[in-house]
Amino acid sequence: MIPLDLNAVAGVVGGRLHRADGSQHVRGTVEFDSRKVGPGSLFVALPGQRSDGLQFAEQAVARGAVAVLTAREVAAPAVVVPSLGSCVSTDVLALAGDNDGSGAAVLAALAKLASHVLRQVPDCAVVGVTGSVGKTSTKNLIGHLLARLGPTVTSPRSFNNELGQPWTVLRIEEDTQHLVLELGTRGIGHLVTLCATAPPRVGVVLNVGDAHLGRFGSQDAIAAAKGELVEALPDASAGGVAVLNADDPRVAAMAHRTSARVVLTGRTADAHVRATGIELDSQARPRFTMRLDLPGISGSARVALPTHGEHQIDNALAAAAVALEFGATHDEVIAGLQNDCSTPPHRMAVHRTPEGVTVIDDARNVSSGSVRAALRTLAAMAMTGDARKWALLGTVHEPGFSGDARHDSWGRLAAQSADRIVVIGEDARQIHEAAARSASKDTRTQLVPDVEAATALLRNELRAGDVVLLKGSRKAALWRIADALLPAETPSTGWDSDFDVVAPGGSPGPR
Repeated sequence: MIPLDLNAVAGVVGGRLHRADGSQHVRGTVEFDSRKVGPGSLFVALPGQRSDGLQFAEQAVARGAVAVLTAREVAAPAVVVPSLGSCVSTDVLALAGDNDGSGAAVLAALAKLASHVLRQVPDCAVVGVTGSVGKTSTKNLIGHLLARLGPTVTSPRSFNNELGQPWTVLRIEEDTQHLVLELGTRGIGHLVTLCATAPPRVGVVLNVGDAHLGRFGSQDAIAAAKGELVEALPDASAGGVAVLNADDPRVAAMAHRTSARVVLTGRTADAHVRATGIELDSQARPRFTMRLDLPGISGSARVALPTHGEHQIDNALAAAAVALEFGATHDEVIAGLQNDCSTPPHRMAVHRTPEGVTVIDDARNVSSGSVRAALRTLAAMAMTGDARKWALLGTVHEPGFSGDARHDSWGRLAAQSADRIVVIGEDARQIHEAAARSASKDTRTQLVPDVEAATALLRNELRAGDVVLLKGSRKAALWRIADALLPAETPSTGWDSDFDVVAPGGSPGPR
């Protein structure tokens, strides 16, 4: 972070100094996990759902933190902000991990601090990425391409809410040229808040799917929320650019909600950055011709992506459009796309076991779009001999989803894509039953109670050449199957804090 003394921090966030004279300088990172604190850090103490960050204030200072940002006094140097009370929305209270507004006050202070720091680097261009599916992968790919042009900060994993977004903003330095932020939403107005903290110059909307449909009620409501990103962009004369997926009608319609210049990506003829001639190799890695029709930029070239699944083309087109807007050449973009190694944990991460089994770990989330993409990737994998394609499927763990009609479509598609289908958990029985009704006589489908049972089944039946797809929500924890099958030195996991809790001294993770 750009160095600030505590007096300045207190002034920016509207707090008061406690056990500090204000002369101390924050020269390190801003952290909400006490384990990540180092010399010169500022520790953000949130109540947390499983552990209270205030309990780790002294520990954080002992590890080198200059002070603690908190809404309650602690036995350590601190900047104390006033509580917001219980008038805060329930979802923000849940995110902050409290019920009295103290944690929400700390989140609000963190946002103010992030906005202040970003204003100190006026030449830093902010790119915001949203969508129902593909945000993290596309954000990483954009960061990969922009890093070739200059200093770039990208949010790690899915740090995309009122905690993770300002935390990422506070990573910038005086020379940062690009800040790439993933932006999630839990309802109307959430992206408005995030964009106020870090106003984007370029906004990318990938798709409008059915992820968290139970929370929103309809895909039109999801589109209304996602479109807040393009409404926050500056107009075209001020450099605002909206990168929209022309293949998704709800996203393409967002062109009417912004005064920024619109760049369309996709496979339709009117896309400015377009994919044609699509092919998949034996490992379902896409090959396509990228055609450009942008101001001052035109031409076409063949691209071979190192990632798996045809859906990766959509991410690549969006990332290419952003990089071209910032001055990358056609050749630079193609080279960057073909050398990308930024696959996030549990998102189409492909591994090979010592026994010769291919494991596709896509166990991070579940929506109709991501399930279709994952199963089609499995189906496209070339097989040899008597090898089989396994689909291990879990459900969406959110209220009201059990019995959802989408389970039927997932089961039917699994029956078309896999030789062996293993459905995990009683709440996913509908997937199993739909798959069993649709499966051919050579396809076997089983319902098992939990991850442990699924792991035991695989250990007994897998053979060299088999391909195993793991697809489920984070709470289903199907990634544990990958960890059980892969060598200990190459685990598929890694801390991924979406909808999770950091402990000790932690707080609810970003969404």
